[in-house]
Amino acid sequence: MPEAHEPIPAHHVSELSEDEKHLARLGYRQELNRSWSGFSNFAISFSIISILAGCFTTFGQGWSNGGPIAISWGWPIISLFILIIGFTMSELVSAYPTSGGIYWWASKLGGPAAGFFTGWLNLIGLVAVTASVAYGAATFLDITLSTISDSWASGYSLKRVFVLFVLIMVMAVLLNAFGAHLLAMINNISVWWHVAGAAAVILILILIPEQHSSSSFVWTERINNSGFADGSTSGMTFWFLVLPLGFLLTQYTITGFDASAHLSEETNEASTGAAKGIWRSIFYSAVGGWILLLAFLYAVQDPDGVTAGINSGLNGADVIFGQALPERWHITILVISTAGQLFCATACLTSASRMTFAFSRDGAIPGSGMWSKVAGNKVPINAVVAVAVVGVLITLPALIEVNIGTPDAPIIVPTAFYAVVSVAVIGLYLAFAIPIFLRWKMGDAFQPGAWTNGAKYKWMNLVAVAEILIISIYFILPFTPLAVPWNENFSWKFVNYAPILTVGSLIVLTIWWQASAKRWFTGPKHTIDQAVIDAFEE
Repeated sequence: MPEAHEPIPAHHVSELSEDEKHLARLGYRQELNRSWSGFSNFAISFSIISILAGCFTTFGQGWSNGGPIAISWGWPIISLFILIIGFTMSELVSAYPTSGGIYWWASKLGGPAAGFFTGWLNLIGLVAVTASVAYGAATFLDITLSTISDSWASGYSLKRVFVLFVLIMVMAVLLNAFGAHLLAMINNISVWWHVAGAAAVILILILIPEQHSSSSFVWTERINNSGFADGSTSGMTFWFLVLPLGFLLTQYTITGFDASAHLSEETNEASTGAAKGIWRSIFYSAVGGWILLLAFLYAVQDPDGVTAGINSGLNGADVIFGQALPERWHITILVISTAGQLFCATACLTSASRMTFAFSRDGAIPGSGMWSKVAGNKVPINAVVAVAVVGVLITLPALIEVNIGTPDAPIIVPTAFYAVVSVAVIGLYLAFAIPIFLRWKMGDAFQPGAWTNGAKYKWMNLVAVAEILIISIYFILPFTPLAVPWNENFSWKFVNYAPILTVGSLIVLTIWWQASAKRWFTGPKHTIDQAVIDAFEE
């Protein structure tokens, strides 16, 4: 349980800022350092979305499942649905700007049980996403070094990538330990790095290649490299299974924007700043990511070579750069992307640690007293370290070598780790869906903050929930026919473990709730004197 906090005397109410008074009305005293501007709040979500990460690391998902149309058309369509999700969450954070964010909203609107399940889904998703982003950064750092050095390239191993991953996590912990002012500055720099970096990549891919793909290829070409339907690019299987799996490129990339909510207690004018931070980070990432991906597609020199590279376990985007660019420009793009991913990993750890702090503050995590402590510089350093350590532990399956090739031509991939990534994204979006639905159910009885969707919530919230449920179903489907149990060539090494892990987590949480948690978990707890709250009502 969290340690008791000294109450704020009622006569000090007049000394509080408007942000502190709003937080007090929600039952909390100001413990974190409120030094973030609205731009800094936007910056952390923009950094976590990171088009320099997702567009590069999961490009092959879109290419193999639908091809160029899954990217040129799929990206803006799915981005529009994600923006609607963002609008619904902006309204919620404006009303309830607390570090608990998603969990706090669910507790307020649906009671302790809703808050408990939402909080754990969100926390699991945030910790796993932090680990996945850091691992992705390690992978791209390894690719960059391998492109520069032949000797480094010849020594590739999953163990080496894992060591880089651990070092990146240590770096993120150290940067997070220095305080909110440094983090805000890092995220402000990150925004401009992502903007300038993406612009540089686009210009390189426009100006340097000797030739470009046709617009017909970019906007109409279909590819089915999934193994389903014998590679057919028409028919029901392609349009309703293969192509939607390609849309996961967008869904993977544009996530983590709930960071604006988790950092709201550190943001000035949070009722508007955090709300704008959510939807603006989605909008600008969607536009920038689309242009960036179109540049990838126009730079393709040999489509069959890209497909062959992906089948050999290579990164699809990196194959395109190798085809289209001289080595020095190829390396330049890799450095830009890797640096962006390092910014992203640091921001992810910040967001996950704030959720850990907030959930612990309300007694929901074993050892809550430790994880809710705040250091002298107002950083929840214990929560920062805990997230990093757990992130490393859950990534250990990435050390398991799974050969999806043949003994003579091995293709080694960390298959188990990819399943953890899928669970992370499902956890995050399902956590979003619960308060979004509860707000819709509450109807006009909901008391909005300074930023509101007005009557549009009646359709926006339902569309948001429907989109989340649909993509969650696709995330648990097999990605290849070889993962279908009744296929004669079925093998466990190809299986998407996401449904097993997702259902398993929900079963454990349900048992814990029924056996114990429902008797002691009552939702958000006040850390401020009730007299202070009452004073605002006078």
